[in-house]
Amino acid sequence: MTKIIPAILCGGVGSRLWPMSRALYPKQLLPLLSEQTMLQETVSRVEDTERFAPPIMLCNADHRFLIAAQMQEAGAAHGGIILEPAGRNTAPAVALAALHADTPDALLLVLSADHMISKPEAFDAAVARAAVAARDGHLVTFGIEPSSPSTGYGYIRVGSGEVAPGVNSVDKFVEKPNLPTAESFLADGGYRWNAGMFLFRADRYLEELERHAPDILAQCREAMTSAVNDLDFVRPDEAAFLACRSDSIDYAVMEKSDRAAVAPCDLGWSDIGSWSQLWEVGDKDANGNVTVGDTMVDGSNGCYIRSEDKLIAAVGVDDLVIVSTPDAMLVTRKDRAQDVKKIVDRLSAEGREEHNTGQRCYRPWGFYEGIHIGERHQVKHICVNPGAALSLQMHHHRAEHWIVVKGTAQVTRDDEVMLLTENQGTYIPLGATHRLENPGKVPLSMVEVQSGSYFGEDDIVRFEDVYNRVGEPVK
Repeated sequence: MTKIIPAILCGGVGSRLWPMSRALYPKQLLPLLSEQTMLQETVSRVEDTERFAPPIMLCNADHRFLIAAQMQEAGAAHGGIILEPAGRNTAPAVALAALHADTPDALLLVLSADHMISKPEAFDAAVARAAVAARDGHLVTFGIEPSSPSTGYGYIRVGSGEVAPGVNSVDKFVEKPNLPTAESFLADGGYRWNAGMFLFRADRYLEELERHAPDILAQCREAMTSAVNDLDFVRPDEAAFLACRSDSIDYAVMEKSDRAAVAPCDLGWSDIGSWSQLWEVGDKDANGNVTVGDTMVDGSNGCYIRSEDKLIAAVGVDDLVIVSTPDAMLVTRKDRAQDVKKIVDRLSAEGREEHNTGQRCYRPWGFYEGIHIGERHQVKHICVNPGAALSLQMHHHRAEHWIVVKGTAQVTRDDEVMLLTENQGTYIPLGATHRLENPGKVPLSMVEVQSGSYFGEDDIVRFEDVYNRVGEPVK
């Protein structure tokens, strides 16, 4: 039997989970629930190679190397990493995956990379039920049994007729309701949360898109016809995709299709959209506190406290969210956790970088993190993965001093190539063409001291790059 192809949607910023989730390192790439990142947990649900083909990943270009690295770290193959030139919601994104699928009648299992599913056996059973209906031409959505009258999700009214064992027709889709309406849905018992997970044949989805949103299909088809391969990545044509309007699968197809079906299920599901939701699913102490990292709590109740760096001591506080990262701290009441996005919007409007990046900035070769910024100087810690290399580059406004702390560095400085080992260093003058490489088998750890008049990342002129980033804006 043909394997199911997962199509994993890796977009989104997760701004309500700031300060951990940032635009360039969002929540799906973070280990919020376990030692694995949320992306890796999603991939692990479809790792059975007898049932599933390698997943198609859909993301933006800024996250491409992080996603590829996390897939490699998890030991998971992929069926292509498609780079969306811009966010256009789920209907166009899934169209790209359907057009990329090897066989037209392949079953596509559409998943979000940032959802929690705590009942994997129930997930497997729901997928098996949905696959029967999907092979018969139905577009199946997964209807989650509601555990509360949530106003944050859309709802599905389950129809009375079965299209396959354990899969029903859809009576109607309902927008996010107000609280009294949500309470009536819960009391009714016939409504399910709309989780935004789907299973259907690729050709059937494209047929329905042709019927109900032909303009979206036309632009996506043009974008994929002119797509180019870039290392492990697939780049749809930018102009064609940018001309595509934004729309969701629900609006563009599911609410209009006469082939929509729903698989009711209880998966232990959450979309982990806020710190209060992380508190809800977390392991609590006797006083209802969820603590992660270096924390001490006394006389406090119902709090979510997470430290990524320093000790957090909480005394005599109730129902708070306290999250500390190396460059920012959040304190809010749990019932105001949804409003964290307002702070992120203000940071962006004021041109601050805390919404965009954290102290540690990841690159395809490793990462760097700021240690100190002073007048006309800056200190960074640089870590280069084994076998990785930075671009051949130069700077107009700064010179650099490098000291190797661990590992071996191969340094190109104009026409000179040298090897540096632990406790050795070198100087890169302003304007010198240079490159840093790690030829060894262990990570290369260095301290970099920059001196000059400007230290922005956009003062990098790339000449050569093994990651094909020459000409890209430096962020």
